[in-house]
Amino acid sequence: MSDNANPVPTFSHERVETSNFLMIVLILLVVAIGGLVEIVPLFFQKSTTEPIDGLKPYTALQLAGRDIYQREGCYNCHSQMIRPFRAETLRYGHYSVAGEFVYDHPFQWGSKRTGPDLARVGGRYSDEWHRIHLNNPRDVVPESNMPAYPWLEKNPADASTIQAHMKALRIVGVPYTDDEIAKAPDELKGKTEQDALIAYLQSLGRALK
Repeated sequence: MSDNANPVPTFSHERVETSNFLMIVLILLVVAIGGLVEIVPLFFQKSTTEPIDGLKPYTALQLAGRDIYQREGCYNCHSQMIRPFRAETLRYGHYSVAGEFVYDHPFQWGSKRTGPDLARVGGRYSDEWHRIHLNNPRDVVPESNMPAYPWLEKNPADASTIQAHMKALRIVGVPYTDDEIAKAPDELKGKTEQDALIAYLQSLGRALK
């Protein structure tokens, strides 16, 4: 009798289980298909691709502050995503929606929350409160474990790259006008990094209450 009388099928269960390479390829294929099924429809939903009513792009000063926010690693402790649970909305306000962040590249959603959520911090405190908080957080929140950022008050806001940043954002859909880009350096003139960061914080959550 021939040895090939009962050949093992190319994609038999046994072949998949005994081949690490084939198993990895099939797992990656399944994960890729599942991910595409989940993600692709979001690119065609208005709720995830269109800004909510009243949403405006960051001003030059706010955008510079956002860069400082990322540079200093504030996102490591502060989420900007309020989850749609009662405990979350009672404490922080309306849950976050994708339409609030269509101009954010990258957005600052996340699950890490050592400090309070900042998605609705805009207007909650005065500019002076933020200045004190950044210089020494324990002066306004005694139990805070946040580090101080006193150098922000001394460093001038960097106007040298703001126009290039705004032009790049316009390429990916942020509706900055030529006039706004042209005036951007003047908006940062005489401002400190602390001014810029506070302007960014005060802009958060204003479009949706």
